[in-house]
Amino acid sequence: MFRSLYILSCFLLLFSCENNMDDVERVSFNPKSADEVIVDFRLVYSDSGFARVSLHAGFAETYRTPVHLTHLRDSLRVNFYAKTGEIISTLTAKYGKINHSTNQLMVKDSVRLYNYKKKQTLKTEVLYWQQKDSLIYTPKRVYIFSPKGKFIGEGLKTKQDFSTYEVLKPQGNVLIEKEEEL
Repeated sequence: MFRSLYILSCFLLLFSCENNMDDVERVSFNPKSADEVIVDFRLVYSDSGFARVSLHAGFAETYRTPVHLTHLRDSLRVNFYAKTGEIISTLTAKYGKINHSTNQLMVKDSVRLYNYKKKQTLKTEVLYWQQKDSLIYTPKRVYIFSPKGKFIGEGLKTKQDFSTYEVLKPQGNVLIEKEEEL
């Protein structure tokens, strides 16, 4: 009796525990979900062992297909460093996206770029940063505030240190003294 109960138990265990892989994949796999999800994301671009750019976001999602992108949100902050290691300028926004194939960062929503030495702030809604040439640009309306005044325009090009800039379509009046720059 014990032997037939044992055989019956083994038989039931063998044939009762079967998973349909299609059902498992349908429940556990979503092709639209991120490949990586990172809380407290940090990324540092360095040159010769020294940090040149550091990026921090509270939350990041990386997708590898069809294009390798990382979406950043929650307290996005980018620090740009001088060769001496000090922070030259800081870029903040609510949302960002890194395109790894073009090495371009796009940030939007409450974008601020601040230069510490000149104490000037750029406010806009969208900015693009290209890693290869350190160019920051936007086609959108810009507001620039500095101790020397404020400036408004459409479109801007600057280097990541925000020490000098070019406003593509300036608006308003600006008083510039001889041999002085904004």
